[in-house]
Amino acid sequence: MSGELRPARLRPADVVRLGGSGLRTRPLRVFLSALGIAIGVAAMIAVVGISVSGKAEINRRLDRLGTNLLRVSPGQNLQGEKTTLPEEATAMISRIAPVRSVAATGQVRASVYRNDRIPAGRTGSIAVLAAGPGLLPTVGVTVHSGVWFNAATETYPAVVLGSAAAQRLDVRTPGTRLWLGGKWFSLLGVLDPAPLAPEIDNAALVGWQTARTYLGFGGHPSTIYLRAVESQVVAVRAVLAATAKPRNPGEVQISRPSDALTARGAANSALTGLLLGLGGVALLVGGVGVGNTMVISVLERRPEIGLRRSLGATRRQIRGQFLTESLLLSAIGGAGGTVLGTVITAVYATSQGWPTFVPVWITAAGLGATLLIGAVAGVYPAVRASGLSPTEALAAP
Repeated sequence: MSGELRPARLRPADVVRLGGSGLRTRPLRVFLSALGIAIGVAAMIAVVGISVSGKAEINRRLDRLGTNLLRVSPGQNLQGEKTTLPEEATAMISRIAPVRSVAATGQVRASVYRNDRIPAGRTGSIAVLAAGPGLLPTVGVTVHSGVWFNAATETYPAVVLGSAAAQRLDVRTPGTRLWLGGKWFSLLGVLDPAPLAPEIDNAALVGWQTARTYLGFGGHPSTIYLRAVESQVVAVRAVLAATAKPRNPGEVQISRPSDALTARGAANSALTGLLLGLGGVALLVGGVGVGNTMVISVLERRPEIGLRRSLGATRRQIRGQFLTESLLLSAIGGAGGTVLGTVITAVYATSQGWPTFVPVWITAAGLGATLLIGAVAGVYPAVRASGLSPTEALAAP
């Protein structure tokens, strides 16, 4: 019939406005429900963001330090005893064509103290190592204060401290006298941390010839560091053991220090997966909170539902209204969580001196997950609201 009444069509903007009006009437409840969603999203974004920022820092350090550093050290013989490297091992390794630089350190039987009145046993686990002038450029370490050995100072009783050794001795001023091996040595300088050679951080370094002259050093290197052409690292590694100790290559250990940083990144990835799962659980709990809020909202607003139904609103329009409310509630929490997670990542990365990276995919995934949870959480309350007849809803207390 031409005079038949038809329900008004609601535009999408009208549906959003209706959903928003329902949220504005209960601001505290909306805030608490959105907070649950926000915490879950923030946890997910912060975990991934911090992990990715950490990996970016590792990659940046590897780019700066290089992945072409190899480390040669003595292993064990068939009897399980510690072996030594030949004195000429460093010179032999330097003859390998793709090797660009090589330097060695040698273990010295001595201890270092702030003065000669400290008991002999309190060494602070600081090793004394003989070192040559080419060690720093080969390993990629810089001098924090003072100077490194040169042709003159490497033959005199002078010492350079690694960063951790200087901290333990509480000595950082060049020129300070230290009691080393029963003799007074003058402090030349203090090094910056050595990421690819952490054993240097906790060492007192003396010149190679100085160690021979004053400390009874035999001249056998305990560790040899070398830089090879990037494209030839694998080939160089394959011949290092036989070159360093031709008679017993099986007694030589070869390592690539950059592998330790790479392994650390892999370990962080495993931990990230666990924490990401915990963030997902928090997000799920927030979704339960949204569903609970919407169910209570339906119960409280039955008179409103009945009035709208009696004025011609269809079941579909009622479902759309409450489903939109649930989606808006989740979207508010998701947006807040995205901002919070990004801020947490930025603050932590900045405090660690890392670059800040928040992948777009985790932001999109977080927002998508909140909308999905909002839709799922709102389905039952929306269906329940649309199922109320006008008389039943208006008769509700």
